[in-house]
Amino acid sequence: MNNFKSGHYRNQGYYKAFVPNSINRSWQIDDMEVIRLLSLADRQLGRLDMYSKYVNIDLFISMHIAKEATQSSRIEGTQTGMEEAFMQRKNISPEFRDDWQEVQNYIAAMNDAVMQLHHLPFSNRLIRQSHKILMQGVRGRKKTPGDFRMSQNWIGGATLHNAVFIPPPHNELAGLMSDLEKFANDDLNSMPDLLKIALIHYQFETIHPFLDGNGRVGRLMIALYLVSKGILKKPILYLSDFFEHYRGLYYDNLMRVRTQDDISGWFKFFLTGIAETAKQGIRTFDGIMQMQKSMDERLKPLGYRAADARKVIDNLYRHPVTDAGMVSKITGKSNVSTYKLIAELEKIDLLREITGGQRDRVYVFKDYIDLFK
Repeated sequence: MNNFKSGHYRNQGYYKAFVPNSINRSWQIDDMEVIRLLSLADRQLGRLDMYSKYVNIDLFISMHIAKEATQSSRIEGTQTGMEEAFMQRKNISPEFRDDWQEVQNYIAAMNDAVMQLHHLPFSNRLIRQSHKILMQGVRGRKKTPGDFRMSQNWIGGATLHNAVFIPPPHNELAGLMSDLEKFANDDLNSMPDLLKIALIHYQFETIHPFLDGNGRVGRLMIALYLVSKGILKKPILYLSDFFEHYRGLYYDNLMRVRTQDDISGWFKFFLTGIAETAKQGIRTFDGIMQMQKSMDERLKPLGYRAADARKVIDNLYRHPVTDAGMVSKITGKSNVSTYKLIAELEKIDLLREITGGQRDRVYVFKDYIDLFK
């Protein structure tokens, strides 16, 4: 990697755009710290993926995706929390409904892309489809959703004159995105997969192929790639939380690749994020297993209502926000019985009301949500 050259600036008249070099080539890793961190990240990912054998991952996958959706959107400035992500639109304050919709779009895009992986490779087609879903009905909906840009964009600053970074001209996109797609699917390339997706993410963010939504698509691609390569059976690892926590370092490391050819620094940051996020995922699953083991004891005070309470809790693992209508539908009981059950679940602190109102009350499975924070 000592010979790595990220690209060059090309004069476009009154501004200079950065054109990255192609990445679909042979690579030689000669930084021992990168190799050490690669081993650590691989080991932690393997431990995380083992939970697929011991935990019903499908039961909790919606929480992982909701967490990623809220954190990835938070980087872009939205204010929707995990509780709100599971609420109905009517329960969201009008001034926050646009933020809420962006999170819903992210969840829909991730779910669709994971399904598409059953018959589509990790590809530009998949990327464009995800972008189209992401941008429907939200900010950027008029900026050609699902299509690569046909004009110049920039990052930071109000205009091209004071931009922090100017991606390549639009007439370079076809070749650059084709190169990225070939690199992602070149199984004969001996570069380790975690370094490949680190490089793919950097390259995608540098190309910035869409007029809007590049950050969210670039982060979504990480989980999709890990699933497409069989590194994870389910999309249960997302780096947006890590990128949000170290936002300054994230952008600095990306820029250092472009300005100083420091690809090793980016690899180290990315692999640290993989390892730390996987360890946090392991702690979360441990917490879920402990919660499940203790549930029978916590439900004992409910007596004959414990069976209905168990049905409600099982549904809350998938959708940790509920109301009386949902509880009644799950248990098949009358409104009177439903409200008594909810009151009992509040008393043992399994449900917590969050609206403060007397009508249309909404309840959260707070202990469970807290495991993902």
